[in-house]
Amino acid sequence: MASTATHHRAPRVDTLDLLRLFAALAVVAYHFCFRGAAGGTTAIALPALEDVTKYSYLGVELFFVISGFVIAYSAEGRTARQFLVARAARIYPAFLVCMTLTFVVTLAFGPPHFETSLFQWVANLFIAAPALGEPFMDGVYWSIVYELTFYAWVLALIVLGFFSKYLTQVVMAWLAISAANEILIDSALLRSVFITDDSGFFCAGLLLYLLHSGRRDDATWPLLGIATFIGAAQSMLKAEWLRDHFTVSFSGPVIGGLSIAIVALVGIALLPKRVPLPASVLLAIGGLTYPLYLLHQHIGFIAFNRLDGLASPAVIIIGVTLALIGLSLLIWRYVERPGQRLMKALLLRATGWIDRLPQRRPQWEG
Repeated sequence: MASTATHHRAPRVDTLDLLRLFAALAVVAYHFCFRGAAGGTTAIALPALEDVTKYSYLGVELFFVISGFVIAYSAEGRTARQFLVARAARIYPAFLVCMTLTFVVTLAFGPPHFETSLFQWVANLFIAAPALGEPFMDGVYWSIVYELTFYAWVLALIVLGFFSKYLTQVVMAWLAISAANEILIDSALLRSVFITDDSGFFCAGLLLYLLHSGRRDDATWPLLGIATFIGAAQSMLKAEWLRDHFTVSFSGPVIGGLSIAIVALVGIALLPKRVPLPASVLLAIGGLTYPLYLLHQHIGFIAFNRLDGLASPAVIIIGVTLALIGLSLLIWRYVERPGQRLMKALLLRATGWIDRLPQRRPQWEG
């Protein structure tokens, strides 16, 4: 693996924890204030906010930019084994708990709008449930599959010795493949393997890490502009599905402008040296966002259907959101963190063979 002795990891960015919460709440607002009613799964909605909340699904793209930055940070100076263990421990314990909780709530309270089965739960243990013929336990899991695909590529690049030394070239190749597929080829396989409908956002996050860590070169700024433009174009192309599915108007220029603003927002968030909040509060804010993202949609809709008519839609939406934030905080504090420690210990024992693999160097290095 290429040496990273000359690279120094950039300091941790506390503002990203606040940005994660903002992204999660944006997605919650999209589902609770627009998509639930627009998709016919609940009667609860806030039509007065529709012109704003129908665009807040772009919180997912904000997560992808943050992920590009954070994964570059996480991969820097780590072996393949260290990266694999860190990412698996970060993703799976909370996923397992939240998916199982969604299963239980759906089984007990979901019908007639939501139903599930033991087979669906088993398939979802592998996260990519549709590959096993079962739907996701919650629709938001599609983005977790995108994240895992991204992680797999980063892991492969670490093993090959490309990630630290040739990240700029990797980004160039990824963007070229993405543009070719979205404009010319339209291959579902390439879209799945290379995330060609959202790659601009991941690449923007990777490039922001290079800028933040002082590893930029002459190509970094222009490439960031290209990645941002491609991300905006990808979002505008994907909006066609939203128009067809919900028969609601979505403005291409608004989506493109918001996509560019997302990248700019992450860049601005990297500027402050510190945040005037206790470290424990920032840690909790960052920690609860992942359980909140995993839990909110189907459990929220089921709660709406049970509570419909007992209070105004605004009161129900705010109350359910606050309850889910509290539940997410408890899961992060008392379930996810111990689960991460346990999973790390188990994986470190089970993956010792990875560090014994021959470390590859690009052939042109001699």
